[in-house]
Amino acid sequence: MRIFFLLLLPFWLHASTLYQTLSSNPARLNPLLATDTASSKISGYIFSGLLKYDENASVVGDLALDFERLDEKRVLFALRRGVKWHDGHPFGAWDVAFTFDFLHNPKVSTPFAHDFEAVEKIEIIDDHTLIVHYKKPYFKMLEIWMMGILPKHLLENDSSPLTSIFNTHPVGTGPYKMEKIELSKEIRLVANEAYYEGVPSIKELVFSIIPDPSTSFYLAQKGVLDLYGLDAMQLAKKVKPSFFETYQIVEESAKAYTYLGFNLAKPLFQESDIREAIAAAIDKKELVDILFFGHGTQCYGPFLPSTNAYNDAYAKPTYNPQKAKALLAKHGYSTSNPLRFEIATNSANPTRMAAAQILQNQLSRVGVEVSIRAVEWQAFLNTVVHPKAFDAILLGWSLSILPDAYALWHSDGMQSGGFNLVSFRDASVDALIEEAQSVVDREKFGALYREIFAKIVEANPYVFLYIPNDIVAVKRTISPIRPSIVGLEHNIIEWKKEE
Repeated sequence: MRIFFLLLLPFWLHASTLYQTLSSNPARLNPLLATDTASSKISGYIFSGLLKYDENASVVGDLALDFERLDEKRVLFALRRGVKWHDGHPFGAWDVAFTFDFLHNPKVSTPFAHDFEAVEKIEIIDDHTLIVHYKKPYFKMLEIWMMGILPKHLLENDSSPLTSIFNTHPVGTGPYKMEKIELSKEIRLVANEAYYEGVPSIKELVFSIIPDPSTSFYLAQKGVLDLYGLDAMQLAKKVKPSFFETYQIVEESAKAYTYLGFNLAKPLFQESDIREAIAAAIDKKELVDILFFGHGTQCYGPFLPSTNAYNDAYAKPTYNPQKAKALLAKHGYSTSNPLRFEIATNSANPTRMAAAQILQNQLSRVGVEVSIRAVEWQAFLNTVVHPKAFDAILLGWSLSILPDAYALWHSDGMQSGGFNLVSFRDASVDALIEEAQSVVDREKFGALYREIFAKIVEANPYVFLYIPNDIVAVKRTISPIRPSIVGLEHNIIEWKKEE
């Protein structure tokens, strides 16, 4: 019945409404607790930070009308005047201080608290002026304030923040406010008529919650959805020519990569020649062509290509099967005495499963025998990843515009629960990461990170494989669409939808 209702949507579409789908229910719509994709997306429309990125990825004011680095350990924020929460209550400096305190509430568990550990205190000068004091110079002293700000008047007396009604009925200061939420069915947001940057032209955002991707794809093919994320197979093989009359395709490199990571705690992979041989045997172009029909790029290192942390000197193909064979022979491996190891990955990800099979085939060409272990996601984390019970893992990471190498590449991340999954340890990389954390000058920071990039690539703890493209079908009736590194919807309040 639910699907039948959705299929009737074309008869009831409105020009002032933007229709999309979500594959799952949001868990918590508090931006400080929003760790799943659906929660992050919806809360992003509802809440605002003090700062944000403009479409060129420059830091600009949001709830802060102006900001100034007073020195390397203090930032002054001058807040917009007249801003109101969606319930009409005034916004002020007390809300910023409360948000900082919320992160340190013993009843709250959030991964975002780590970013604020360098903050010493918040000094409120008046209702619309505050100074953030840092314990030391901090490279993310501005970017952490892109986090959504919370309303003190609604949450200061909430004794159960993790189970609060606020998590499903949020009140923010952003361009859209919650109108209706029916879990497993629909979420409806309406334009904030008091939004400080102007009232959005599109008056409603409607998200139908549809776990089945084939149903969402069907609705897109019928022209029901205004925005739809396509995969490469759909774009290359499944959509009909008429689809392109209804939709324009916006395609950009994703802010994520997939890698093959070696367990460096195992003697086999402590041999740099072995890691280099495996890297040389892998044809990344073939991976991109088979998996994404060319709708992706080869990955060469740990940071985004469009940032100043990217080291262009290392952006070059490493595929060299003859070199791979020579390195393997140097250690006594051959077709009669093959190197053997296992690749572990999560079974529910069809792209990674296909990638594992392609890698298995490519490595067989140089005499390496690879077995594949596919495990359900939660079991994969509990029995493979966290206890580091693997030879090599096939996984991926999402990346931010401003990179932070600490969690993945500092040796501190090797401890239980850390994200240095492959046990990479390099004292010079640790030192560079630690130095960069206290650098606020962007050029100097970029130079340090390009050096980190080089050292990681030279060490081969991962084979960096590919960066898929984000492919979004956008109704041709919607404009202006200006793709950007910060996301397609950075200018959503300007969007108009023609009748």
